[in-house]
Amino acid sequence: MNWSQILTVYLKELKDSLRDRRTLISMIVIPTLVMPGLMFGAGAAMSKIVKKARAEATSLVIVGGEDSPGIVAALKADPRFRVVENDGDFRRLVSDKKIRLAVAIPPGFEAALQGGAPQEVTLYHYESEMKSGLGVSAVEGFFRQLRERTVAARLAERGLPASLVQPFEVRRENVAPPEKVGGNIIGGVIPYLIVIMCFTGAMYPAIDLTAGEKERGTMETLLCSPVPRVSIVLGKFLMVMTASVTTMVLSVASMGLSVVIGGMLLGGGMAKAAAAGAAKGSAPAVIPMLDPLGLFGVVAMILPVAVLFAAVLLAVSLYAKSYKEAQSYVSPLIIVIIMPAVMGMLPGIELTVKTALIPILNLSLVCKEMLSGVWNWPMIGLIFGSTVVYAGVALGYCVR
Repeated sequence: MNWSQILTVYLKELKDSLRDRRTLISMIVIPTLVMPGLMFGAGAAMSKIVKKARAEATSLVIVGGEDSPGIVAALKADPRFRVVENDGDFRRLVSDKKIRLAVAIPPGFEAALQGGAPQEVTLYHYESEMKSGLGVSAVEGFFRQLRERTVAARLAERGLPASLVQPFEVRRENVAPPEKVGGNIIGGVIPYLIVIMCFTGAMYPAIDLTAGEKERGTMETLLCSPVPRVSIVLGKFLMVMTASVTTMVLSVASMGLSVVIGGMLLGGGMAKAAAAGAAKGSAPAVIPMLDPLGLFGVVAMILPVAVLFAAVLLAVSLYAKSYKEAQSYVSPLIIVIIMPAVMGMLPGIELTVKTALIPILNLSLVCKEMLSGVWNWPMIGLIFGSTVVYAGVALGYCVR
């Protein structure tokens, strides 16, 4: 194996790739723009949507309540609610998203409250729909206040203290640092995005350097040169790996800059907001804080994955005779990459010895921990070592 020849092939392929527009877009433009766009654009858009939904009056239908005029009048007078006339099929109105929910008031509700009899109000809502959920929270707050006033009035009538029904309070206080809060919020998404970027960054160069050259008729010329095939394959492999690593580094760099710039624009308060939001159960900050060392750890852990991607993509693309044929072979691999990466974001999936041996899934889990400031060195070593072995096997198969 002649490293001088390998370097010559590598530099030649690097020069050709830098002239290819598709390679430059996938390797430089997309990772540079996607991360800030996702972190700023998607976060700001979601924040705006939620803010707008909270500001809108909750549209609702009152079912029953004819003998409870005080409750109905209070609901209509509350500026948080917009009472819609009931056309008889309130379930359809809710399921069609014409209204956010329906409030069913049982017969004799007000009389029962005055008599001390227990009653039950039913809220018909659209499960997992954001606006319906916000409406349910608002209406529950309305009836919670009514219940508290009713209890206070009954205690006052009997001359009893309020502490009789509320002997103690429960207070929540967040003890996790902002980095861990931020890591738990988006720690699973970041490795997923970086893995996708790393794969797509290597995909187009791998196809172009194999099937693309076959289609252009330049592969035969290269094979006729006095350079061993092993050197040619390794030179092309180094070029594909360079594209993958470059895409990954640019993705991490743009993500880090997004966090830093976002923190400066928000006055450094985003981490505190994220921690406070997690403690109070409210929505997290748009851009949570991450552990800076965790970002470097992510880069280190993804390096062998970049080698694995480069070797696999190069080996698969070598079987194709044309660019389109190579795309048809490589495109299904994206699903294979996405599935374990998505599994790493699911709740309940923990980092164990078994999951540490599953490619991509192990990376997603360990990167989530590192971004949270947790460094499980035995697992990190096992994951790094197993990924290096997988990459070595793939590279050996590619060269063979």
